[in-house]
Amino acid sequence: MSRTMNQLPRIAIFLAGVAAGALTGIRRERRAAGMDPAALQELKNSLANLETRLTAQDSASAARFTQVEARLEEHATKLSEVPSTVQIVAAMEQLLSKTMASLDERLTTQAHSIEVLKTTVSQTDSLLERVLESLDSLQTYTDPAELSDDVLLHRPAV
Repeated sequence: MSRTMNQLPRIAIFLAGVAAGALTGIRRERRAAGMDPAALQELKNSLANLETRLTAQDSASAARFTQVEARLEEHATKLSEVPSTVQIVAAMEQLLSKTMASLDERLTTQAHSIEVLKTTVSQTDSLLERVLESLDSLQTYTDPAELSDDVLLHRPAV
């Protein structure tokens, strides 16, 4: 029984809420019944216009979303065709590696050419030095005064 007594105030509050709702509903009906028919028609027209605009806005939004989705798919397709950063870095490393190998090869070839040129210049210098020494030694063996007495040198040409 004490349980029933505890629930009694709750039931009373609930019934009071139902009565307040009913009275409020009745007041709204009286206000609506007391409205001017022209004002009521204007309200209905305004409501219909609002519904039309909402429908148009909904259609426009749906069309725009469709366009955006199509563009997103197009961009996703283009993005999938673009090489990734890893692929770009790998290609650049490969290109750099080939370039460095080519440069090393050319530098090695040029270094070899320089060594050959040094050897050739050294040999030419040595040969020229020997030729000059030979000429000097020939000059010391031949006296120019003896050459002037030579009969063959003063002979008329035929």
